[in-house]
Amino acid sequence: MRPARGSASRALREELARLLGMLRRLWKEHGPQALAALLAALLGGLLLRREMPGLGGSLHVLDHPESALRLADLLVLPRVLSGVGLVLMAFGLLTRARLAWVISLLLGMLVGSLALLPAHRAPVAVAASAAMLLVLLVYARHFNRSSIAAGSLFALLSIGSLLVYAALGSLWFGEGYTPPIRDLGTALYYAVETMSTVGYGDIVPRSPHARMFTVSLIVLGISVFATTLSVVIGPLVGGSIKRALEGRMQKQQRRNHYVIFGASALAYTAWKSLQQRGVAVTVVVSPGATSPFPDEADVVVGDATRNEVLEQAGVPHARAVLTLRDDDAENAFAVLAVKELAPGVKTIAGVNDARHLAKIRRVQPDMLFAPQVLGSDLLVRSLFGEPIDNETVSRLLFVTSE
Repeated sequence: MRPARGSASRALREELARLLGMLRRLWKEHGPQALAALLAALLGGLLLRREMPGLGGSLHVLDHPESALRLADLLVLPRVLSGVGLVLMAFGLLTRARLAWVISLLLGMLVGSLALLPAHRAPVAVAASAAMLLVLLVYARHFNRSSIAAGSLFALLSIGSLLVYAALGSLWFGEGYTPPIRDLGTALYYAVETMSTVGYGDIVPRSPHARMFTVSLIVLGISVFATTLSVVIGPLVGGSIKRALEGRMQKQQRRNHYVIFGASALAYTAWKSLQQRGVAVTVVVSPGATSPFPDEADVVVGDATRNEVLEQAGVPHARAVLTLRDDDAENAFAVLAVKELAPGVKTIAGVNDARHLAKIRRVQPDMLFAPQVLGSDLLVRSLFGEPIDNETVSRLLFVTSE
């Protein structure tokens, strides 16, 4: 029974090691951003739960500023907005967005500082903000992506914060305007009117404080809207222009290169060998096929039998075209397409099944690449002690079509 117990124990250890390895991989890929997002959502939820009861009183003060307009009451709105911002940024952190990381870091420091004040002391919020800040700082390198979703959340948070600032300030300095601003609706109207630089002139600042506040609204409004456009629309337009320019530059540079058709293991090893020799290689991969090639590879996705795809890959200006797909029939059709478009380009057809050699010869490629023929013949020669020289290997590796 001891060998059986030892075998079971060994199998258990191997299974535990496999599970630990899987957990380590999952943590490395998704753990830091998931933990940071969870802490941000937790901190935002705690802040909202703490401040929501006082939100009704703040709104009452905003609607009736003549009844005890107190700064402490008005400050509930920024804290609520900070909680909403943290919850929104949790989604950005899940996508490893750098912008969400920056905003979460700033909001975490702000919320943690406010929670330390004697009037608003909250040990749980301080602990949650400290934990979130620690995770964000330790795993800062994980948040390195530019995300349109995070940019959109940033835009919403920025505009919302500016609206709250504008509404509170307009009410606070309301007596310095003509006519005076004394209700929330008028404050929001004036805020949007000023932030958008429309300026109808129906509400005019008269006191020095009101005028300086209006100047800050104009400057902040222009800055926020310009930043929002650059963060949200900029990447979309810039990405489209970049892709168009890169595509045109790559198309111009695809000359005197090698073209490989396929995403097979043979195609990948051929691409890797050519790359090691410092030559330019373009790969054509069928739509929907799993590509084994890295991001830096020059890959064209499309049907290798269509002329527009062949022209995009630079086939008319290539040194040679290697059809290395897993399907021999697809290799034959690709050779015919290349010969029709660029008769002078050298074609090398891969043969996966040695029984198809005669059929693929009929499309007249310049060379037939038959690894099975090479492997079997070399094995037999080794068994019988027959000599193997370079001429024999070349003859077996590249079976000429003549």
